[in-house]
Amino acid sequence: MTERRPADLPVGNWVDQLVRQAQERGEFDNLPGAGKPLPDVDGPHDENWWIRRKLADEGLPADALLPPALQLRKEVAALPETVRDLPSEDAVRETVREVNQRVAAWIRTPSGPVVPVGPADVETVVRGWRAGRTAAAAGATPSQPDGGTSPAPPDGATSPARPDGGENATGKTRPPWWRRVLRRRAHRD
Repeated sequence: MTERRPADLPVGNWVDQLVRQAQERGEFDNLPGAGKPLPDVDGPHDENWWIRRKLADEGLPADALLPPALQLRKEVAALPETVRDLPSEDAVRETVREVNQRVAAWIRTPSGPVVPVGPADVETVVRGWRAGRTAAAAGATPSQPDGGTSPAPPDGATSPARPDGGENATGKTRPPWWRRVLRRRAHRD
């Protein structure tokens, strides 16, 4: 512990005096990193440059900086890739159940920005896992662009109505939601 600052000595002079005394005693000799150049001294930095450098030095992903809601949303979106190599359907269901428990806990006590996060549909993920296993056994890749997470219609059946205005079960295209609303308003007037 250092002695108290004399009342007649300004703080800046007293600190300089303490540093000078420590240098004379050799307390700053042989410190790690002594004599090494500082990395990226001349480069532009944002306000979180030191956090990004620390994450890179520790080998941690930058996802750790995301709010919990976005982390959960990314985890739900990555479920098909996460369960792809699991050995059994029970393991797939258990993995989805664990993710859904974390989502439910976040929904009960949300923190951070308001980001809609919903639980994953266990049956849809299991169907995608089965499709991936079947395709891998046949030597092909799943035909669905989302990695097999959307349910495939049974043979001879068409898909149900799609929210993007695609064809519904009768083969007719459904107009976008905003046209349906405008049509209703026009009929009311």
